[in-house]
Amino acid sequence: MAFYVIVMSTLFGAAAAFGVPGLGGASVLVPSLLLAFYCLRLFMAFGERPVLAAVSSSSPGIWLLLLTVYGVFSALFLPRLLEGVTETMIVLRSSAGHRIIDLTPLSFSSNNITQTVYAVGGLFCFAFTYAYLKCGGTARDVINAMLVLAVANLIFALLDVITYRTGTAHLFDFIRTANYALLTGSEKAGFKRISGTFPEASAFAGYTIVLFAFTASLWIDRVRTVATGGIAGLLLLALLLSTSTTALVSLAMVMVFLLWRALPASYGKRVTGRPAAIALALLAVPLCFMLVLVLMPEFAKAVQDFLDETLYSKLNSQSARERMQWNAVAFQVFLDTWGWGAGLGSARASSYALVLLSNVGLIGTVLFLLFVGNTLMMKSAGGFHEHATMRAARAGVLAGLSEAMISGTVYDLGLLFFILAGSAAALRWVPAQAGAYRPQQAETAQ
Repeated sequence: MAFYVIVMSTLFGAAAAFGVPGLGGASVLVPSLLLAFYCLRLFMAFGERPVLAAVSSSSPGIWLLLLTVYGVFSALFLPRLLEGVTETMIVLRSSAGHRIIDLTPLSFSSNNITQTVYAVGGLFCFAFTYAYLKCGGTARDVINAMLVLAVANLIFALLDVITYRTGTAHLFDFIRTANYALLTGSEKAGFKRISGTFPEASAFAGYTIVLFAFTASLWIDRVRTVATGGIAGLLLLALLLSTSTTALVSLAMVMVFLLWRALPASYGKRVTGRPAAIALALLAVPLCFMLVLVLMPEFAKAVQDFLDETLYSKLNSQSARERMQWNAVAFQVFLDTWGWGAGLGSARASSYALVLLSNVGLIGTVLFLLFVGNTLMMKSAGGFHEHATMRAARAGVLAGLSEAMISGTVYDLGLLFFILAGSAAALRWVPAQAGAYRPQQAETAQ
């Protein structure tokens, strides 16, 4: 039950459990609070041995452990050792809870503390998820939890649109309590920008694309075809309606990855891939678009305005110029600190690659690449469900990274990322099930 609770809690990305006045009113989110009870419950059940195994030399977690240790060291010492050497973009919090992003001389701040806590939390989430799946959980638990999470995300997305259109958006106030700038009532080209349970549409899109990659991967592997296919289709629709430019670019990257991955699985004795269906879907998009242009010119004009505001004019917007300035400052921080970085939490950018370089420097970036590379390159030694779930978890990790590389602003990637990474690492070592694989097993899987 603790595993299901922590997975479901990741949905509430704008819900604060409480605030910390000593850190400028920084919010402790519900997932972060529940993570402590999740780790305690699994420690009571299984002890420390499987947790230590998660960060041993045979697991990708060893690189995450080294990265976190270096990140904590950098947060505590580098802002003080390099104080005043450069200027960084950080979030400034006042005692009244107000937040602004401004260019300030490098120094130790509350951001170093909060990002350190998030970094340690990510490591614990990875390790204890690994321990759970090694000792008590199964691949079916991961599938069930993620499908329930995806359905809940869709329900809240629908309710977000309904409450906005009916003037009852205040009903969502109880899950929008974090000390964030809430942009939940914005429109673009006449479309309501779906934010769901998150503070803005881009955060919703970044979360939803991970769920889409996971469910679409299961559908490609013919696991619960009706459920995974239907949910993946609805998540795809929600992504498009979110009007997030980041989501559209990330979606293109994920679709290419899924198509590339489906091709080898479509040949041989164990046919599981669906390259024909994916290719047909990709070809159907331009055909349907041309049909709409011919039969519905007025609707086509609305779509053109939407695309112009979402994609074509995006680079000229005030937001885009600000984010490009963040990236320029972040890269300059990397150069000014001689490749060491300014310390975890000391700098903000608009691309995760520059977040890593400006915060934890070249050493931290290499450690992160080793962690992600080992997670994505692992091969499953388990049965059909373990193999399919591991592939889906890796697809979710890749989707989360794709979104972060485009618009990630801070080191923390969210607990869902580490849950999927821990699941992928643990399922690598599940013993293979007895008996030969038969295609009908996938269609009738429980």
